[in-house]
Amino acid sequence: MQIHIITIFPKMFQSVFAESMINRAQLKGVAQIQVHNLRVFTNDKRETVDDKPFGGGPGMVMLVEPIYRAVEDIKNKLSLKDPLIILTSAKGEQFTQSKAQEFSKKDELIIICGHYEGVDERVAQHIADAEISMGPYVLTGGELPAMVISDAVVRLLAGTLGNVDSLEQESFSDSEKTEYPQYTRPAVFINDKGEKWEVPEVLLGGDHGQINTWRVQHRKSQNSKS
Repeated sequence: MQIHIITIFPKMFQSVFAESMINRAQLKGVAQIQVHNLRVFTNDKRETVDDKPFGGGPGMVMLVEPIYRAVEDIKNKLSLKDPLIILTSAKGEQFTQSKAQEFSKKDELIIICGHYEGVDERVAQHIADAEISMGPYVLTGGELPAMVISDAVVRLLAGTLGNVDSLEQESFSDSEKTEYPQYTRPAVFINDKGEKWEVPEVLLGGDHGQINTWRVQHRKSQNSKS
């Protein structure tokens, strides 16, 4: 299996992936893990990866453009060119043992580490195949979830362990609501295939009453599929 991780903090993974079971799996050729610095795929001298959210609000939102470039660059270098693309997100579907088992059946994974206030919703809509949360709590970024996903998946691969343990599937309540979708510039993103990915018009109009109504309507339950 190949696992590719896109992050703005690549050094966080060095010690984790150089130790224990994940390291043994890589040495045995069971898994190959590569960490990619998202800032390499920016197009300005400051290596900007985030901007203020449309419609106002606190924090910064990660840009769609460098994430798109990073994913496309990785896909172009893959042998099968059909990876499962995972976005780590506090509002995603909660990660369980059954999800780890599902992911372990794939040959190639790309994990996008979210950060800041959130990630432009077009990444979830048009790039990622799955939006995954570690649970009903918020972390500072997606790096720790990416490590957890990698660990849980790699340990299930044949050859990593002498015997794969039988683990109970976790379950969580689906009653809690998650955050509304976030967008930032550009208002219209055109990819290299000519497809237009647009921000909802209501967020560009400046009517905060309508914006708040839209946000309430677009909150999802914790286990809703993106």
